[in-house]
Amino acid sequence: MYIHQQFCISPQHTIGPVHLEDLIPAADGKLTALEPVLEGVPPGMLRRMSKAVRMGIGAGLPLLKETVPDGIIIGTANGGMEDCIKFLNQIIDYEEGMLTPGNFVQSTPNAIAGQLSLITKNRHYNATHVHLGLAFENALLDAKMFLNGRPEQVYLTGAVDEISTYNYNIDRLAGWYDPKLNSADLFQTEHAATIAGEGAALFLLSGKREGALARIDAVETLHTEDPQYVEKRLEQLLATYPVTGNTLLLSGDNGDNRYRFFYSNLETLVPFTTVLRFKHLCGEYPTASSFATWLATYLLQQQRVPEVLLKKGSLPTAIDRIIIYNQYHGKQHSFLILSNH
Repeated sequence: MYIHQQFCISPQHTIGPVHLEDLIPAADGKLTALEPVLEGVPPGMLRRMSKAVRMGIGAGLPLLKETVPDGIIIGTANGGMEDCIKFLNQIIDYEEGMLTPGNFVQSTPNAIAGQLSLITKNRHYNATHVHLGLAFENALLDAKMFLNGRPEQVYLTGAVDEISTYNYNIDRLAGWYDPKLNSADLFQTEHAATIAGEGAALFLLSGKREGALARIDAVETLHTEDPQYVEKRLEQLLATYPVTGNTLLLSGDNGDNRYRFFYSNLETLVPFTTVLRFKHLCGEYPTASSFATWLATYLLQQQRVPEVLLKKGSLPTAIDRIIIYNQYHGKQHSFLILSNH
């Protein structure tokens, strides 16, 4: 499965000229996405869109200017949640009377894929995967199953998640986020929390190698709290995709010391020359691995690693393969392997 085009909306400068060296820090424990100006969307429709839908449209439309995909597949955990809460509050406030239909239409996770389909008049396969920390990986697996049989097809695939007030407050009270944290302290101090993030990363995927930016070699997902099982699965992957001097590990370490052992165990399991991390750029959210996939593809294209990403080791002079490891709340884990084609 090959990535032919990609677009990323994130808290950093990832639209147009990419500037990852000049990091935008978190504010009040949040890294909020920088939204582009949406062109070609009717103002009336734009006014009713939630931020998650706006990000999904903003990342998807640039990829669809010259391409009619055979399907639109989106992964999300919290997409539509903000409008869902607004609609539920209206039911109470107006006693089930004059409710705003816009909040209802935008209140479901499939609103992002649906709006992309409506705007581009695409009547092909349309699906949304809502699997918390593995939503993006399941979207990739969905596209992969189609492309295994028909490699000439093209699928718009990616993930979108927003920082909704409702979800952020629930997660903050549960101890996942700390509003006092900032980007500089994320990996420098001991704390049992992290910073919240959001973003949208979408890709045009095909089974054809010609003109591709990168190849997705493997997508592995697992549900477990056992670190030894995670290590075993990585060992099995590395038997097929062995580590060389030009293989990088892109770690989803988010600074939360309760789950740091997952990352440190894997980093010492095999002799990775270079270990990178990315959560200080995008923050923590269920589909942050989609940002990591965009970043890995960008690094494979540039063949250069910004120093702000380096966790340990030395900056490589060449990059052949990048292994992404991410975990969500210590229960959902994923490995993504990308390489030059």
